Amino acid sequence: MESVSEWGLSPLSAVDPEIHDLIEHEKRRQSHGIELIASENFTSFAVIEALGSALTNKYSEGMPGNRYYGGNEHIDAIENLCRSRALAAYRLDHAKWGVNVQPYSGSPANFAAYTALLNPHDRIMGLDLPSGGHLTHGYYTSGGKKISATSIYFESLPYKVSYATGYIDYDKLEEKALDFRPKLIICGGSAYPRDWDYARFRSIADKCGALLLCDMAHISGLVAAQDRSDRSGQVVFGFLQRVLFAPSFQDLEAANPFEFCDVVTTTTHKSLRGPRSGMIFYRKGPKPPKKGQPEDAVYDFEDKINFSVFPALQGGPHNHQIAALAVALKQAVSPGFKAYAKQVKANAVALGNYLMSKGYKLVTDGTENHLVLWDLRPLGLTGNKVEKLCDLCNITVNKNAVFGDSSALAPGGVRIGTPAMTSRGLVEKDFEQIAEFLHQAVTICLSIQKEHGKLLKDFNKGLVNNKDIEELKAAVEKFAASFDMPGFQMSAMKYKD
Repeated sequence: MESVSEWGLSPLSAVDPEIHDLIEHEKRRQSHGIELIASENFTSFAVIEALGSALTNKYSEGMPGNRYYGGNEHIDAIENLCRSRALAAYRLDHAKWGVNVQPYSGSPANFAAYTALLNPHDRIMGLDLPSGGHLTHGYYTSGGKKISATSIYFESLPYKVSYATGYIDYDKLEEKALDFRPKLIICGGSAYPRDWDYARFRSIADKCGALLLCDMAHISGLVAAQDRSDRSGQVVFGFLQRVLFAPSFQDLEAANPFEFCDVVTTTTHKSLRGPRSGMIFYRKGPKPPKKGQPEDAVYDFEDKINFSVFPALQGGPHNHQIAALAVALKQAVSPGFKAYAKQVKANAVALGNYLMSKGYKLVTDGTENHLVLWDLRPLGLTGNKVEKLCDLCNITVNKNAVFGDSSALAPGGVRIGTPAMTSRGLVEKDFEQIAEFLHQAVTICLSIQKEHGKLLKDFNKGLVNNKDIEELKAAVEKFAASFDMPGFQMSAMKYKD
């Protein structure tokens, strides 16, 4: 038998050179590329340190103070600290809100919330995937094939954006909701470049007797970065928010879902810059007075949600993730994070404006958050072609459906986000350069398609030994490598050039 020092204290480079080498290659890819996937970010070294800690060794099924294993006194302290920091990060009163920080990620968090709030075959409404929604909001294909488990276990009717404007059509949403009578309405999306009118959602939910859940996974960092003063008196209905209080709302990086929603779910690794994890926030305490409701009515979400996470859907929580999340939440209340969130939005606007100045079409003609959705259909291109060519140039984007699309594999757009590169210190002028790189990439795509044809197998032939691609890749690598990298020292990387 090997000694503890032999098998348990040897570094990765000695134990598994193959995996170590692949990690070093990935570090080079990240540091020498332009990361524009809207759902990705670079986390801090402190978060990575917590993720790689001895906390991964401990089982702790149950909630703090009520575990199914012994030896959890320090784990309890870590999880309680994480929960208190989560409430503080979003300026929530612990008497009115609670949070579960055990979900492994955003999709498990959503399904745990549905399991807690709904019975099998209850009706739900979420934004349609081609309109910018998320799979877990109940997506099924136009042919009726149920893709998400949410659509398998619950009856789903999506709402959509206006084909004319790209904005959510709230009037049609209300009409659908009053006909369908869902038990749960979901707001939030993964490729919607505009803010959300939570007051209108609340009004619609109340009219049809539905609960309201917000999935703020993409914008959780923007929500956390709101002005830290009390603005409860300034949150009014819909459009009046923007008109009557426009000067004050300059301090709000995103509208506040907590003002209107019953439950709020989120991932933690997108604009929040944390580890890959999830959270479920829920109302607690007395309900506001309402006709036909007992005077002493209280919210009953807490026990249902905690039970849904464990034992209904998960086993032991990942304590290293929870500790890393606690670190990220501490960083998220700093003045520097507020400045970061402002820069994320400013960079998205700068990138979008540059692309539009070149005559390109963006969904909704701009953005109010961290992403732009580039409609490639007027160019005769598909998102999968642009994504593939950008990959070869060390620019990472993702193909994305645009409203009206029928194929998820060859959709009409690409989604471009600014959180990751903003974490590396880039500002508006740098994102204008990134937009120029994207313009060059699309120009190369069009040239290849013109020469080789639109079929993907023919298009792919033009990607081989292409000097234009090689030149763009070299320019991208030189540009990207000039910026600092969070999480690890570039000088210590095995592969620098």
